[in-house]
Amino acid sequence: MSKSAKGSIENPGKNVKAKAGLNRVIQNAGWSRFNTYFDYKFGKVVLVDPKYTSQKCNACGYTSKENRTTQSKFKCMSCGHTDHADLNASTNILLASGIGASVHGGAFSLETPMSREMDTQT
Repeated sequence: MSKSAKGSIENPGKNVKAKAGLNRVIQNAGWSRFNTYFDYKFGKVVLVDPKYTSQKCNACGYTSKENRTTQSKFKCMSCGHTDHADLNASTNILLASGIGASVHGGAFSLETPMSREMDTQT
């Protein structure tokens, strides 16, 4: 439904500006409806800026793209903290949302489960 109408040099598209405006409205309405549904079901949707969440150390706060050594491995170049990259990023998102350790009366742990193994690739 939101496919581009540009076409090609040989076969140019029609009403490209109008189609671009329609695409923008369709995509915005989708996220709005998603947030409205989640507000209804779960109470409150907290929007968090995802920038640098996978590059920021959740232990010391140091941000660098060298911290993310592979797709799944995170190692802080400042303090040496290691973790699975996705778990580190999700902890940063939890902390940025203001939920963090306040969930369940402070009983929520941000520690990495010991059963999860790190990649052995370097």
